[in-house]
Amino acid sequence: MPEQARTRDCVVLVKGDTYPVVVSEPMVVSGWRGGQGVRWVPSIRDEFSVGISDGYYAGFVLFGSDEESDQYTSMTRNQPYYRFATACAGGWHILTTTFEKYTYASRTGPGPLVPIVYAASDRLVFSLRGYFTSEDEWTLSSDPRGANTYYIGYVTQAPSVLTSGYMGIQVSI
Repeated sequence: MPEQARTRDCVVLVKGDTYPVVVSEPMVVSGWRGGQGVRWVPSIRDEFSVGISDGYYAGFVLFGSDEESDQYTSMTRNQPYYRFATACAGGWHILTTTFEKYTYASRTGPGPLVPIVYAASDRLVFSLRGYFTSEDEWTLSSDPRGANTYYIGYVTQAPSVLTSGYMGIQVSI
């Protein structure tokens, strides 16, 4: 069987639940990646509204705001312009490049970047940037919320050169 072309940040293997959401203004300004974790944010209108996750979650967005696959199509910059995304919850099996590649301490400190080594069955949470990670960044950053026990999935396939840098995740939101 030929290899599937991977030009998206998030590749779906098994689909769960999807629903349309409005993205917050900060999320529109900064953009987002496919597989990016999102959390609920207040809205002045009667609509489901999300922003980038800080460890809390509502799900993850399926497509990024400016992915290579959308270039030169009618979808180019469509989601940030109209402020919408497709949010995903429930049971999913995905391949994604939207995960923390380096430890929190090395990303925020003066030293060299230290890679996070993922293994099958590692439990995952969302980082303070809304990426999948095995580290509890709430505790590492001395966040007053304490330990992040909001597990959202498990690693099914560790990222490697053989997987083109994608990590397999069984999502359970």
